[in-house]
Amino acid sequence: MINAALVATTVFLALAGGIVVGTSFVALLVIFDLIPRLAQLSNAYHLSFVFEAAVISGALYFTVADFFDLGIKLPYVATSTLSGLFNGMFVGMLAAALTEVMNVLPILAKRLRLSAAMVALMMAMVLGKLTGSLVDWLLFQW
Repeated sequence: MINAALVATTVFLALAGGIVVGTSFVALLVIFDLIPRLAQLSNAYHLSFVFEAAVISGALYFTVADFFDLGIKLPYVATSTLSGLFNGMFVGMLAAALTEVMNVLPILAKRLRLSAAMVALMMAMVLGKLTGSLVDWLLFQW
């Protein structure tokens, strides 16, 4: 009896967690308007289905890979390089979308009278994020 209750609770929590994560992912894409913005920036409105297919394919692949413990067996350097590249692209696009939606930088630059130093402000943010990530990865994750 206890085993059945434990299984039922586990199934309920797994389904609830999956629904929350899936809904959050879709809300993130819709609120940030990520796919239409990528199509606009790349002047590829006619290829927007490719962006959509890439997002769906990535979500499906990593879901299946997580369920069945699949992995790509590549040398460490290749795996690290590919993983870092794709994670960096994702985080960069997400940060750019958040910045655009919130319009943080123009408001900050106008209020602090830093409009002339906008490029330096962006580079400081990028280099700060890069330095923080490298320090965390190289010092604390090893």
